[in-house]
Amino acid sequence: HFGINVKVMEKTEKTMLELEIDYNQRAWEWSRLTESGNKLVPKFGPGLTGLKNLGNSCYINSVIQVLFTIPSFVERYYQNGQSFMDSNSGNKLSEDFNIQMSKLAHGLLSGIYSSEPSNPTNEGEDVDDIQQGISPLMFRTLIGKGHAEFSTKRQQDAMEFIEHVLKIASCNAGGAVDPGNCLKFEVEDKFVCSESGKVRYVTRPDQYLPLPVPMEEAINKEEVASYQARKAEAQASGKVVQPEEQVRARIPFDICLSKLAAPEEILAFSSAAGKEVPMQKITRLCTFPDYLFIQLVKFGIGQDWVPMKYDVSISMPETLDLSVLKGFGLQPGEEELPEAAPTPKKEPEIDLGVVQQLTEMGFPWEACRKAVHLTGNAGSEAAMNWIMEHMADPDFAEPLILESSSSGSDSFTPSEDGLGMLVSMGFSREQATLALKETSNNLERAADWMFSHQHELDALLAAQSGASVLPSPHKPTYTDGEPKYELTAFISHMGTSIFVGHYVCHIKKDGEWTIFNDNKVSKSVNPPLDLGYIYLYKRISN
Repeated sequence: HFGINVKVMEKTEKTMLELEIDYNQRAWEWSRLTESGNKLVPKFGPGLTGLKNLGNSCYINSVIQVLFTIPSFVERYYQNGQSFMDSNSGNKLSEDFNIQMSKLAHGLLSGIYSSEPSNPTNEGEDVDDIQQGISPLMFRTLIGKGHAEFSTKRQQDAMEFIEHVLKIASCNAGGAVDPGNCLKFEVEDKFVCSESGKVRYVTRPDQYLPLPVPMEEAINKEEVASYQARKAEAQASGKVVQPEEQVRARIPFDICLSKLAAPEEILAFSSAAGKEVPMQKITRLCTFPDYLFIQLVKFGIGQDWVPMKYDVSISMPETLDLSVLKGFGLQPGEEELPEAAPTPKKEPEIDLGVVQQLTEMGFPWEACRKAVHLTGNAGSEAAMNWIMEHMADPDFAEPLILESSSSGSDSFTPSEDGLGMLVSMGFSREQATLALKETSNNLERAADWMFSHQHELDALLAAQSGASVLPSPHKPTYTDGEPKYELTAFISHMGTSIFVGHYVCHIKKDGEWTIFNDNKVSKSVNPPLDLGYIYLYKRISN
């Protein structure tokens, strides 16, 4: 009656009992990452201002603190921040990304909101009283606007949020230098056909390096297995394992790096063999950026298909040499795979049996056809779920219009609201129209499509207009240099999965580590370098 599909609903709040269980399971991790067992001395001054937690906003706080250690972000949004205010032409300040970033930069880096109290801190005085931090409420509202995940107040993945911020910053560069260019690099994927021995090189842009975490390579597997057995026995008898008794898997960093550099066995179509064959995929870097994000892939799916976090310790080095990942392109003696002939598009098939089954339940014929087609002929249950979710749509019973290669571009009418939003992000009206056409007027998908194709938009527009000579798409601007780095910051996550828990970050300032735990900013006593999730390295200057 209310259009609620109970089958797709999910629980988002935890009971106090569940929270207590989570805390007991991760108490030792919480203590290590927040350094709660040490007496932390508060720090004050420029670049030492905290951010208030607005409710599951710790991932935002940690990411923003780390991004504003990068010189290009400091220059654009702090040193040149006033220029955005001067050039504002009556737009709402709350909806201007550049102004909101400049406002945050001023609050964090100026030191105005991080003044040391004139009187010595009393022993019992609450840190929250002397380090109140600033509130990123307007920024959070703007950065999450229209996004399915970041518009909610649930916990989110910090790495996904970094990508989102970099995407929005790039879209709002407005012809100026993108502050995220110093993080971008070119990846080289080499595919080797097992039957012909021929190769294919594919390059792609990226902005962080995911480092695999091979749990099977732990150097203390026996100790971990023994601890797990003791833990299971204690839980069966109703006892609680003390946090200090916990044994965490330890994996050397070199093993993770070797896993990334090693060939990966995949199945792929070979144009030389004319069929799908085993191939080796080897990943290398064509360029090495000035600043490099490294993500430890600690999250996965457990045997019960529940998202989980690997309980692992990886000692990340403070200095890093990635020469082993340097790519050199096509080598002498290697022969490239021939280009495969394009396969003609097939008209989508619709299972009329499922359509008939749904119409017998009283649903309109066209709505049933649409449900079966848009769920990829996945069966009556999937189609029924789609119907229940879209019954209130104004075009629910409208005829299904299938895309055809012969249909002209003039038949498409872009959404004016979508055009306005995309044009306000710095794209032309023609580019926005193309993106909305490619994504069936879906604004969120259109923004993602434009970002992933922004370097070839002119070529795609020319192809759409039927131009005989297409301009070659230009590559992103990469920074490049020696693959030697030093650690400058890292973000840590505590909790059992990516959807719960808490984030903090550690940043190296003036040669010493500082911990940023929301509004609390203190001198780090024992930075947990082995328990981080995202690490930021900067190139070692000669």
